[in-house]
Amino acid sequence: MTKRGWILFGALGVIWGTPYLLIRISVRDISPPTLVFFRTAAAGILFLPVLVRAHNFGLLVRHWRPLVVYTVIEVAVPWLLLSRAEQRLTSSLSGLLIATVPLIAVVLSWTTRHEGAPGWRRLAGLVLGFGGVAVIVGVDVHRSDVLAFLEVLVVAACYAVGPFVVVIRLAEVPAIATVGASLILTGVGYAPVGLTHLPGQLSPEEITSVVLLIVFCTAIAFLVYFALIAEVGPARATVITYVNPAVAVMLGVLILHEPFSTGLAAGVPLVFLGSFLGTRGSAGLADRGGSGRATTSGAPKGARPAHRRSEACDGPSGPGATRSVGRVLPWSRSRRSPSETRPHCGSGWGSWSTAAPPG
Repeated sequence: MTKRGWILFGALGVIWGTPYLLIRISVRDISPPTLVFFRTAAAGILFLPVLVRAHNFGLLVRHWRPLVVYTVIEVAVPWLLLSRAEQRLTSSLSGLLIATVPLIAVVLSWTTRHEGAPGWRRLAGLVLGFGGVAVIVGVDVHRSDVLAFLEVLVVAACYAVGPFVVVIRLAEVPAIATVGASLILTGVGYAPVGLTHLPGQLSPEEITSVVLLIVFCTAIAFLVYFALIAEVGPARATVITYVNPAVAVMLGVLILHEPFSTGLAAGVPLVFLGSFLGTRGSAGLADRGGSGRATTSGAPKGARPAHRRSEACDGPSGPGATRSVGRVLPWSRSRRSPSETRPHCGSGWGSWSTAAPPG
């Protein structure tokens, strides 16, 4: 990875590991619907110059139905539930539970036949990952917090499902247009509740947290994410999934003085190791550096053929590093086919596996 790639990777790890801390502070006096409204409406306005372009606007209008579905699954529902959950759960615990997103996505890939039968390594990863969550829940989650815990799991499930909607139904729409439109739609949807439940008074700490959520963790985060994809390729960019929760736990413990309990100490390594093993590519031609095409050999009967691996999946060290950049730039005006606009890597959700910022 290049020096610029490492800088972008480190920056995004911090940016997308921070929302849990900021949400925990914000919901002290701001209701969850109002917080979601502030964050999405303000950040969405920053994307308007991209959305009003004739080509992008036309694509969004033609794909309005899947766009609405994506908005509900990836932004409107999870951001509300996470804000509600953090009224009871610590930011470090919430961030760690979101680390199950890759594991849930792997299960979805298998059940929807985007991938063949799992190998022992992935099965071990799933057992370790979800086992780590069970350890944390058994030690740290009290009976009164069970509902909040379930809300965070629903958030993780939504984040795992959203990329499938993009790959299947929104492949022709530039990523930055999809993101901007989903933010604006969510802001409009929450406006009636958000504007009628404004807080009477906010502390400087809460105001700062809301501003950082809007500018730093939403608008700037996506620009950094897209730059990271262009620099290192979508496959390597998805590794950020393993960094965000670690940053969330660290910030919660250091800044909010949240306890690093026995449950977290035992569960954190299991969740991270499980996510790493569970999301590694199965041993096939693509993983051994063959011709760059996936193979369906050995797949179960009725399984969908594996997608071709684009050179964009190989990152900057791959043979098509220079050629792949134009394919993954979300603001590109190129009108290539959907398969070129959204390269499918691994599980078939390409660069979208971490496309939604936490919170």
